[in-house]
Amino acid sequence: LNSMVREIVTVAVGQCGNQLGTTFWETLCAEHSIAENTGKFQLIKNENDTKQEEHETKLRLEKINVYFDESAKHRYVPRAVLVDLEPGVLDTLRAKDIGKLFKPDNFIFGVSGGANNWAKTHYQDGPEFIDEIMDVIRRSMEGCDCPQGVQLTQSLGGGTGSGLGSLILLKLREHYPDRVVSAFSVFPSAKVSDVVVEPYNTTLSMSMLLQDCDQVNVIDNEALYDISTNILKQPTPKFLELNWVISLVMSGVTASLRFPGQLNGDLRKMGVNLVPFPRLHFFTVAAAPLFSMDAKKTDSQFTNMGVREVLDQLWSGKNFLSKINIADGRYLSTSCVYRGENLRTFEVEDEQRQFQDKLMEDFVTWIPNNIMTSVVNVPCVHSNIDGSFIANFTGINAVFRRISKQFKKMFKKKAFLHWYIGVGMDEFEITEANKNVLDLIQELQDKNDVIVDEDNPYGVIGGGGADDNEAVIGDSSDEEQKESDDGIIKDDDGHSSSGIIQDDDD
Repeated sequence: LNSMVREIVTVAVGQCGNQLGTTFWETLCAEHSIAENTGKFQLIKNENDTKQEEHETKLRLEKINVYFDESAKHRYVPRAVLVDLEPGVLDTLRAKDIGKLFKPDNFIFGVSGGANNWAKTHYQDGPEFIDEIMDVIRRSMEGCDCPQGVQLTQSLGGGTGSGLGSLILLKLREHYPDRVVSAFSVFPSAKVSDVVVEPYNTTLSMSMLLQDCDQVNVIDNEALYDISTNILKQPTPKFLELNWVISLVMSGVTASLRFPGQLNGDLRKMGVNLVPFPRLHFFTVAAAPLFSMDAKKTDSQFTNMGVREVLDQLWSGKNFLSKINIADGRYLSTSCVYRGENLRTFEVEDEQRQFQDKLMEDFVTWIPNNIMTSVVNVPCVHSNIDGSFIANFTGINAVFRRISKQFKKMFKKKAFLHWYIGVGMDEFEITEANKNVLDLIQELQDKNDVIVDEDNPYGVIGGGGADDNEAVIGDSSDEEQKESDDGIIKDDDGHSSSGIIQDDDD
């Protein structure tokens, strides 16, 4: 008998969310040996070794119910809800082989379209569909033995994924306050863009992700574009190729949820390990090795790699799905999952330890043991060893700064704002959303700059019982240190007078 697993309901919203979701499900079917046209599990034949055959079958089926419902003996149906405000994308999905796997009742679509307007889909079109969407999610949840949460795929730049996606997040938090909500959110870039108002849509969505989501895996189109052109050597990458790269990372990041392993066995454990402060739940994700979609069907696609090579690629920053400079931030916590049939935990941990010694400066000192490593013995279908990487990295604020800068330019002149106010949104709401994003950027910067005196971590002054919490942390930036030296009047014994900054003429 299979041990009881904790199920996840997936929700794909908008054109990007559904195309990304489709590619993700195709990858899952390949990794769990499920036929795309029938949904049947295909037994792995190994005539020379029956025990090995049974072992491999068990590994793939042990936690298959995390993402799939078993509708008949060894026939599986994706536990997915597919939502869009226009029928085109979902019609295309239905026409594919994999489209036949989904439950017909779980397709929910309108005809008006999102018009790339967050306010229109959030206040005007979304409320018409939200009851139907929540009803389908409720049915999916009730079909689970022990649901652990919801996984959402969306784009923040368009209309449906951002506006309706935010409304779904709001309702999920209302209906299921004790379940974990995880999102794979695509952040826009001027390099891969066809929407002028992307900064507005993204800023409004980010405010909702801060409040109503527990884990956000940041997928930055700017980084994707760079990976496709620089690493995969594609001169003009198409959305299909970008989605393929994302699906490799998504399958790696979710491997610990889908296969037996020691680390991050469910979404809540992942959150406990990776989120030190409730608002800082935006993750940097990566995978290695990465492949182009063109080589997918050729034998040259399969690559033999060593643990060290995978480690080098993961930590180099080139495979990160966020356009960031690794020198500009520090890791709060990280989780690495390595996959390979013959991988040994001690071998991986030994390599990881040697690597970690080199990178000590890149980690905050006040969170001990903040690199976690796990081994999954089900390999990726494309290489003998692959690794995936989830990090809570303060440098992610580079992505948010880029969007905030674009937002500021347009909002200063109130450009395009009438399209949002005309469908029921208040200008105060967009100002508040921008303030939330700026606060998040500042909070990440503050955590990056915190230092702790290891000899005196609690700030005890001269062995006395000082109860001043602010003495625990300080700011490492030279500029601010200089300002504080100039601005604080010190007592004869060198301590600041009651921690209050006073003017010089006082």
